[in-house]
Amino acid sequence: MALNLSQKQEVVAELASIAAKAHSLVAAEYAGITVSQMTAMRKKARETGVYLRVVKNTLASRAVAGTEYEVVQDKLVGPLLYAFSTEEPGAAGRLIKEFAKGNDKLKAMVVAVGGQLYPASHVEVLASLPTLNQALAMLARVLTEPVTMFARAIKAVADQQGGGDSASEPAPEAVAPEAAAAETQPAPPAETA
Repeated sequence: MALNLSQKQEVVAELASIAAKAHSLVAAEYAGITVSQMTAMRKKARETGVYLRVVKNTLASRAVAGTEYEVVQDKLVGPLLYAFSTEEPGAAGRLIKEFAKGNDKLKAMVVAVGGQLYPASHVEVLASLPTLNQALAMLARVLTEPVTMFARAIKAVADQQGGGDSASEPAPEAVAPEAAAAETQPAPPAETA
């Protein structure tokens, strides 16, 4: 069903607003995908914060004009599915990569991040970006590592100076022979008054 002018304007406005705040864009050929596969992909897209839409390339080209995705305008050829990552930069790449495993007809054609156009093979790099939770965990690990190293250094110094706990003291067999001999001699008798 063909869209009238006002419907086309609505589609362009909607895509333009998404493109203005999206982190990345993956455009993929989708010819040959079944309705059930497309429905599953749309469901997964909603769950992962990916805006997924099939629109005519001329409308998509108008929508990305004036955004950082303007660099893809010359590459929009053929039947394309547009996946904009709205929450995490790698979400669209992971979605396309995951569904391309089950369907060889789904092929990434255009990848754009931060105003830069990348080859279709770059979808692998985009998909490997950490999720928000993974990135936060990595940041926490990086921030706590210096404190952990400092605590270990303090403990090592304390152990060397004999201030460590009894569990870290050497076993009696490990004591030097001179110290062992001194420990086995009887104590001198106590003086009586």
